[in-house]
Amino acid sequence: MPLPLAPIATVALRYGLRYGAVALAAYALSKSQNGLRRDQRNEDAMDELDEGLAFRRDQEQVSGGARMRRTFRLGDTGPGVEIDASALGRLRVRRV
Repeated sequence: MPLPLAPIATVALRYGLRYGAVALAAYALSKSQNGLRRDQRNEDAMDELDEGLAFRRDQEQVSGGARMRRTFRLGDTGPGVEIDASALGRLRVRRV
């Protein structure tokens, strides 16, 4: 018995275009970057961040940092993925 391809093709095209566009955008973004180097001092600073959002204000600048670390599992004992996202920022305004 032959498979009806029209409904399958419609679903594949509908979802394929959406995910294909996201994949194409991610690929284009990764190719447009000129290879950001990894600085171990930055890696250590991000590893030392506490979870949450924090700001500090000095006379010349405002510094901020954020970290979120979550573990997602399939079931109670299933395989898991840990996501660790951190960011550092600085805003400096000077009168010249």
